[in-house]
Amino acid sequence: MRKILMTGGGSAGHVTPNIALIEGLKAKGFEVHYAGLADGIEHRLIEKVEGVTFHAIESGKLRRYLSLKNLASPFKVLKGVNQSRKLVKELAPDVVFSKGGFVSVPVVMAAAGKCPVVCHESDYTPGLANRIAAKYADTVCVTFEDTIRLANKNQAKKMVHTGTPIRAELYRGDRAKGLAAMGFEGDKPVLMVMGGSLGAAAINDGVRGALDELTAKYNVVHLCGRGKVDESIARKGYKQFEYVGEELPDMLAATEVVISRDRKSVV
Repeated sequence: MRKILMTGGGSAGHVTPNIALIEGLKAKGFEVHYAGLADGIEHRLIEKVEGVTFHAIESGKLRRYLSLKNLASPFKVLKGVNQSRKLVKELAPDVVFSKGGFVSVPVVMAAAGKCPVVCHESDYTPGLANRIAAKYADTVCVTFEDTIRLANKNQAKKMVHTGTPIRAELYRGDRAKGLAAMGFEGDKPVLMVMGGSLGAAAINDGVRGALDELTAKYNVVHLCGRGKVDESIARKGYKQFEYVGEELPDMLAATEVVISRDRKSVV
């Protein structure tokens, strides 16, 4: 049986595209393994997926601002690389697939030269973790064709335009269940606003500042990110959630318009 080692985490957007691929990989005969942080969102999401073995590693967050935590990050990355080397040696995967996020960097570094390494970038402009990982990858899949056009010649040689993997269940939602989950009656079109599992401050502030205008025309469901619910706001036609998992297909089926920071928010 062929083996694939997947990685990616830190936010749901670095995990859900991997989940979208897993059923197809298992159908093609792959034994699926996943490397991530023991206390990361990737562990919480992947443990719900049948037939996937999760392996905990460490990694340091790649912060681009001043923080004392930055002092420990390089040592955590090095520990993660050593853990990942042992894991790669033990599993001998046929391929490593990385969806990004800081946890993916040690895995990609450890697998380089041992087996084919494929990275995927959802954003128009690659994030810091994927820019580092791309140096060790054999192939970089991108969502937008312009990402290839804007890359330098050496980077562009590795890039392939694939789009973003979408979970099949997102197309199988039930409108009535979605309205019930959101607490709406269906009297107005539903506007869904999301900024990913961590939220987006600019979007959150903008939506809350325009609620009078928005709720006059729409029922607004706001997926505002972990710890970002504003309990002081309670009004008809506006519903807040930190993050939505199993209910998302039903909510999307009941939604007419989605405002999203990027494609990773909904995949």
